[in-house]
Amino acid sequence: MSLTMTDMSVAGAARPPIRGIGLTCRGLVSIYKLEGYDVVALAGVDLDIEPGESVALLGPSGSGKSTLLSVLAGLLRPSAGRATVGELDLAKATEVELHRMRATDVGVVLQGASRNLLPYLSAEQNVRFAQRGVPAERRRDSPPPREILSLVGLTRGRVRLRPSGLAPGERQRLAIAVALANRPGLLLADEPTSQLDLQARDEVIGALESVRRSGTTVVIVTHDPDVGGRMGRTVTIRDGRVGAEGHRGEEFARVARDGSVHLPAEVLDYMPPGTLLRIVPRTDGTAWLVPANGPMPASGHGSVPAPVTDPMAPTSNNQTGISPLWTGPTAGSGAARIDKPIVGDGVHRGRTPAEYFGEGR
Repeated sequence: MSLTMTDMSVAGAARPPIRGIGLTCRGLVSIYKLEGYDVVALAGVDLDIEPGESVALLGPSGSGKSTLLSVLAGLLRPSAGRATVGELDLAKATEVELHRMRATDVGVVLQGASRNLLPYLSAEQNVRFAQRGVPAERRRDSPPPREILSLVGLTRGRVRLRPSGLAPGERQRLAIAVALANRPGLLLADEPTSQLDLQARDEVIGALESVRRSGTTVVIVTHDPDVGGRMGRTVTIRDGRVGAEGHRGEEFARVARDGSVHLPAEVLDYMPPGTLLRIVPRTDGTAWLVPANGPMPASGHGSVPAPVTDPMAPTSNNQTGISPLWTGPTAGSGAARIDKPIVGDGVHRGRTPAEYFGEGR
């Protein structure tokens, strides 16, 4: 029977509750050398993660998400900007302080399970060894290794095996168990489900959810949107910056410090890089992106019609969503063609472009 972290917190004698640790990044920059050239992995990350949150860092390969996790783990130094874990400024911390942080307060799972394990120790011994870095007064609060191994789905018959005797998915779960050995206030995991089948993946996600419910802050890197969707929040890293955030299945673009906004791929299909845009504020608090070769809509509320195709779009006259995309005048008509409204305006539900421009211009 698998245990939850809550079960673990009461299995021993009066273990204190876990206190989650928050994170803050302000203008975080990370630059490394590659074949004599400077490579900017992080280009001004602004991010806040509250204690007890569960957050998934998403993004394509090379976007900087694993670099961000390594900086937060104290494995890489920031090149510029600021990153704090709890009260510890990672740019100013000594190596001793960073080692102590990882030994007592932060559990880290590096990408590739074997990088987290001692090959000559059994699964149980790996967890027990990780607990040795904790001060003696805290060590008595640590759960027995077998409780932690059970949490990630490793059964009794496997705990005496060395990593080489475990399947790839089992090694990944063992790496997570090692990171949880000291009941950390923060868990950082790089691709924790990448080598697991669906059943094992769900077991690990369930374990991560139990860890979060116990109070631990959980931050993972993943390529799997299904895994990201199981976390409380998603943060998409693009080109070394926070490009978007998701809450409860809804994604929001993030305006960077320099005013730039990463547009979703479906928008770039209609507005490819290099497109000249007008930004047209509206009186209802929204703004329109209008290609320079398109007609100028009026700026008032209700001036731009868009048939609503999203069943979840707002229908009240005082609620509007993101404006549709304008692709320029239709040949011979002088009117703009609406190719793909993202979220429409309930005022003009079902109106055609010709009807709109006859009224709005």
